[in-house]
Amino acid sequence: MKPGRESQTAVMVAAARAAAQGRTAGVDFQDPTALALLPDEARRRVEDFRAGVPPKDLRGRLSRSFFGKRAKMMVPRTVAIDEAVRAAGAPQLVILGAGLDGRAWRMPELRDVTVFEVDHPDSQREKQARAAALERFAREVRFVPVDFTRDRLDDALAAAGHDPARPTTWIWEGVVMYLAPPDIAATLAAIERRSAAASRLIVVYHRPALVLRLMRPVMRRIGEPLRSAFTAEAMRALLAEHGFAVVRDQTVAEISAASPAIAQKIRAMRHLGIAVAERRLPA
Repeated sequence: MKPGRESQTAVMVAAARAAAQGRTAGVDFQDPTALALLPDEARRRVEDFRAGVPPKDLRGRLSRSFFGKRAKMMVPRTVAIDEAVRAAGAPQLVILGAGLDGRAWRMPELRDVTVFEVDHPDSQREKQARAAALERFAREVRFVPVDFTRDRLDDALAAAGHDPARPTTWIWEGVVMYLAPPDIAATLAAIERRSAAASRLIVVYHRPALVLRLMRPVMRRIGEPLRSAFTAEAMRALLAEHGFAVVRDQTVAEISAASPAIAQKIRAMRHLGIAVAERRLPA
């Protein structure tokens, strides 16, 4: 992430959600907050996409095709995480690397939940300005500024009033692949210390795949290089080291199998895994 500007991957994720809003046959996917949380230029691109404005050249057509697939991919990814949050039913929700996540403003199931949005202060500044116009569903939203490579997550959450004695649902959706292994381990150690029994951790991560080699140059150019990938077995072992037992781990391609319209578009995206794990305290 480049200093002084919000995360561009966060913008891409929100743009994909906004493009897919209400347009996925057979899947109940709704994210009315995504478009409102986008910066002006990204919002215009999404509106052109939804309106079917034709690209001007080959590069534009290729970009539109890639964006369309990303929008399809965001549907099973978002729905799976939403369902895991509902199933956990914890009184606290911590979103690590919250970006332009709109769950606190679109999920009525969070009406009794305190949401802690943890992210880089550059991204949070822009988001807070745009979110001010939205109606909040969560009981409370607390913004927690953290640079994961320098700041102590423990200290930041404690200062924001997070209670480690109460169950917490943790969403780690778009961060792990951009962190080096030592930073991932440090974050997991903090999560472990602040997780009561029955807390849930939802992790989106990359599995080793050829497509990642193709993505790396692009991600370096936008200042957010890819730094980690794990097999499902390695992720299970890593989470177990920090007191979490995996209860479900699927790729977005596997999750989308029930929806042929989506599965056909994202069949190559077998590298994106979503693990749901439960905190198990020592006997």
